[in-house]
Amino acid sequence: MSSLLNLLVLDERLRRQRFYVALLLFTVILIVGSIPGARQEIGVFASGIILHSVAYSTLTVLMFTGVQGSRKRRAIVASLAVIAMGALDELVQSALPYRVGSLGDWLVDSVASLITAATMWALLPVPQPAAGASRSD
Repeated sequence: MSSLLNLLVLDERLRRQRFYVALLLFTVILIVGSIPGARQEIGVFASGIILHSVAYSTLTVLMFTGVQGSRKRRAIVASLAVIAMGALDELVQSALPYRVGSLGDWLVDSVASLITAATMWALLPVPQPAAGASRSD
C-alpha cells in the first residue's frame, strides 16, 4: 500500500498528471455545482463545510504534488491556485439565479487549502538536491 501511495502522490513521473487531474476535478466541481438542485442532493450526505473542506483539500494535494519546485514554492503555488479556484467557484455560483455565492464557503475553501499545503510542506520528504546544488526548503 505504501508503494502505491508513493507512486500516486510522490512519483515525479506522474507529477503532470496530478496537475491535470486537479484541473479536471475543479471543472467537475464547477459543472456539478451549476446543475439546479445538485447541491441540495449532495447535501444529504455531508454538510457544506465537509464538502468544501474535502474538495479543496484534495485539489491542494493534487496541485502541491503536481507542480515543480521546492516544498515552499509548491505550497505557495498550490494554495494561491486553489484559493483562486474557490473564488471562481463562488463567482460562478453568484451568477446563477438558483445559487448564491458565499464568502463563508470561500473562506472554508481557503483555510482548507492553507492547512493542507502547510501539512504537505511539513510532512513530505525533502527533495534531495543534485550534487553541488543548494537546498532552498
